Order: sequence, then structure tokens, then C-alpha cells
Amino acid sequence: MRRYLASLAVAALLLGGCNGAAAEDTTAAASSAPVQGGKLTWAIETEPITFNPHQYAQAKARLLVWNSFEALLTHDDKGGYLPWLATSWEASADGLTYTFKLRDGVTFHDGEKFDAAAVKANLDQLLVAGYNPSVATTQLKNFKDAEVVDAQTIAVHLKQPDVLILDFFASPQGAQVSPKSLKSPDLKAGGPSVVGTGPFILDRYTKGQEVHYKKNPAYAWAPSNAGHQGPAYLDEITYRFLKESSVRVGALTSGQVDVIEGVPATEQELVKSDPNLTFAKQLNSGTAYNLYFNQTHAPFDDVRVRKAFRDAVDVDAVLQGVYRGTATRAWSILSPSSPFYEASVEKTYGNNPAQANSLLDEAGWSTKDSEGFRTKDGKRLTARIVLSAPFVRDKRDILAQAVQAAVKQTAGIDLQVKVVDQGTATDALAKNEFEVFDNSRADTEAGAALSLIVPKGAPINRHGFTDPELEKLIVEAQASSDPAKRKAAYSTVQKVYTDQAVLLPLYAPADQVAAQKKVGGVGFEPTAGVPGSAYNVWIGK
Repeated sequence: MRRYLASLAVAALLLGGCNGAAAEDTTAAASSAPVQGGKLTWAIETEPITFNPHQYAQAKARLLVWNSFEALLTHDDKGGYLPWLATSWEASADGLTYTFKLRDGVTFHDGEKFDAAAVKANLDQLLVAGYNPSVATTQLKNFKDAEVVDAQTIAVHLKQPDVLILDFFASPQGAQVSPKSLKSPDLKAGGPSVVGTGPFILDRYTKGQEVHYKKNPAYAWAPSNAGHQGPAYLDEITYRFLKESSVRVGALTSGQVDVIEGVPATEQELVKSDPNLTFAKQLNSGTAYNLYFNQTHAPFDDVRVRKAFRDAVDVDAVLQGVYRGTATRAWSILSPSSPFYEASVEKTYGNNPAQANSLLDEAGWSTKDSEGFRTKDGKRLTARIVLSAPFVRDKRDILAQAVQAAVKQTAGIDLQVKVVDQGTATDALAKNEFEVFDNSRADTEAGAALSLIVPKGAPINRHGFTDPELEKLIVEAQASSDPAKRKAAYSTVQKVYTDQAVLLPLYAPADQVAAQKKVGGVGFEPTAGVPGSAYNVWIGK
């Protein structure tokens, strides 16, 4: 039995370390001591769909989640776990029970006590039909029940061994919401009426404009890797939603805001050369940004067409055109920052126009119409990709247009790109009215991402590719505590996905943060590589 003992308390994650990713002057005010008090304005690229951590789905929203909510565990910079709202935990010899000792003296923003009953209430809520089906059927698929042993002890019973349960208890979806908040009529959307235990309290939200947080003066349970203990340094922080990158950068350089995230390639040199600003960058964990082919109907039910599309794109040239040398090329479903990344798939496909055209000829798409698009039986070789606007980051709409131009010019494929609202995108996916869909995941555990993508019927298995052997490997890896066995399983998944052209990997998502020199403590979450919360941030006088 392995036992994990507590070190210190726990809260929001804001280390300046960058785990080897490109970064410069990440601590902004490293030469000065942290300053108590003050108000800070931070411009962000993406407005959250929801402020309820249980409903979390946007990597860009993590920095907001951890401002006001916390989980039982957190990650260290090597992918391991540290106590947060739990003080220690242990697994039974058969791997079917995880017992968590909980921190005493923690209160939610509404005055409710954090205890084992609160943890059980959160787990019960996540299993309510229609609340968050993807969590219930994936992250909690092996969850059996939760037993309140005493006020500060909860035992989580599983149907079968599942090492990823710890990742769940360190994820936004596993964050703790006040039991009183679970009864809020605004529960799914979140907001001021849905509260956690974190260092900041969300007290004001203006849709389409900004969200405001104030310091939680009672906060006293930060994790050992949080940067400091006690309440946050800042008194208040306002996050402004500025989707246009040029507007964000302009707001920073003009002094209208103190920090921005999402610095585009076209502006990075400008920011780096400004003596009044600092810049930091880090790769995200989880999966790469991939285009998946829908194999449930033509034309991508034919592996030759999938491979032809992949070979029709010079990904390096496309990335250079859109990101000007700042993007990291992806070759696999997983980000190269993942410890499970399989490097052997690199340079095994792509940028081969002759082969792309030969494959399409072989597949029967051998004629062209007046616009130069390939046809078969009088029908054009068309593929639709529907991008959901709330998830468009990093100029992914421009990237899709660059891929669109490449496959048209090289192979005569008509890729139709649409950027629509979330409801329209969800409807298109539900009706199977697409041939390509895009996705990236910032999961701290790559296995958690693959469990959402690989199995038949999994929430992100919209591509329709199924393989019983791969599904078996995913299940075995999820039940194993042997890193070598898990790596071998995930390596096989990556090789098969590459061989079967299930997807076209494009780039490894990264986050960039720029700040005024007077701002200190800005950094990234350990392991995840996304911007951290504002807990450790201060602003100089």
C-alpha cells in the first residue's frame, strides 16, 4: 500500500517555472519582493462558457477556475500529485478503494464547511443524469460510491482499479463546489452564486465584457508549491475578454491592462523587445491540436482518402505562414511535452503531393470539375469542418483556412470551413453533419485524454475509428500503476492512429503571457503548462 503524506496546505497554482518550455523573464518583478494589495487587470482571449468547474471544457478557462475553486489534489512539476484540500491519501492493495484525509478548518465562500459530506455531495452531483455526461461516463466510469468515514475522511470505492481517479481529483471537474451552491438555479452556468474555497471570490460578471474577483481574506490553505501561504497578494483582479489579439496587445502596450495571455506570433517580438514588458511561453500537456477525420461516412471512410488529405498538407509551411516560426510541430495525437509521447511516428507521413494525388486516383476520385476540385460519380470531394467560436484560439480559424488552401491547391479537395456559435456547432456534431473536427486537450494526464478519444462511444470519439485491441490497452493502462506498461500501451495507440490516418496533427498548443514589468508572480501551472491563477501574482507600486 502506498501512502502519500501531506507537506503543506494547498490552493491556486502559480509557479514561474516553465518545465523546459521557451520562456523569458517569467517572474516579471523577480528582483523585488511581493507586494500586498492592489488591483490588477488581465486581458484574456476566451470568455468561459461556464464558471462552474464541473462543466469545465476550455483550457483557456483554467486560470479562472483555480481562482475560486480547488481540488483534493494538485500536480507537481513532474506530473505527480501533491495534497491540496486533502492532506493525505492511500490506495488499498487491490486498487479498489482510495481513502482521503481532508484538511480541517476550510470553508467555502458562503460559509459552508468543507468536509467529507461536501466531497460526497459533489461526487453525487456529477452522477446526476444530464449534469455532465462526459465526466460520468469517462473520468468517473469506474466510480462505485463514496463513503463518509468521518468528517475529515472519505473513502472512494471503485468498480475496478483506475489510476486516473487521482487525476480526476486534481482536475477542474473534480474541484469542490459548496453543497449550498449545488442547489443554485444557476449551477450549470456558474457565477457569483456558485462558490468554492479558493483564494478569490467571483463577485461580478458582465457577459461579453469582464469578470471580477475579490480577495478571500480567510484563505489559509495553499499547496506547498503555490509560491506562498495565506491570502492572495492582490485585493482585486478584473479579467477583460478581448478576443482580438491585436486589441489585447494594444491594451497591454498602452497600459490599459497589466497582463495578457495569448500573444500572437506577429506580436511576440514586439513584446519581447519592449523594456517595460515581460514575456513567457510554455507548451500545454495533453493532446496536440489535431484535425480528426470522420470515418462514419464518405469520403473519409476510405483510408486512402484520409492519407491523401494528410499527404496534401505541408504542415511546416502552413504553421510558418500562420505562426511565423513560433509553433511547435505535432506528429502524434499527444503533445510532445507528454511523457507518453511516441517520437517514432515523426516524419513518417505528410507533404507528399504526388502520393496524395495517386491515392485519390486509386480511390476513384480521378476527375476534376471546372473549379479544379476532384469528383467521383459527379460528386465533389468535399469535407466540412465546423469550428465552435468559444473554442477558437491561437488563430485556429486562420489555420483552418491555410489547410483549406493547401488541400485545394495540392490535391483538389474542397475543405469547407465555418466558424459558428457553440449551439450550431454542437448541433452539427450531433447530426453527424461534418467530415473533419478539431480538438486539443490540456489534460495533465495524457491517459485521461486518450480515454475520452479512443474507446467506441467515448465523448470525443467523433471520428468513428474503433479497434478492440486499442480499447483493451486503454483499459489496462488505466488500471495499471506501472509507468512502463502504460507508456507501451499509449505508444501503440499513437502508432495505430498514425498508420490508419485517424487524424492530422498540426501543432502542440502553447500559452503565452506578457505583463508590465511591475507585475510579479505570473507563471504556469505545473504539468498542465497553462497560465496559473492569480494567487501568487502581485503588482508593484
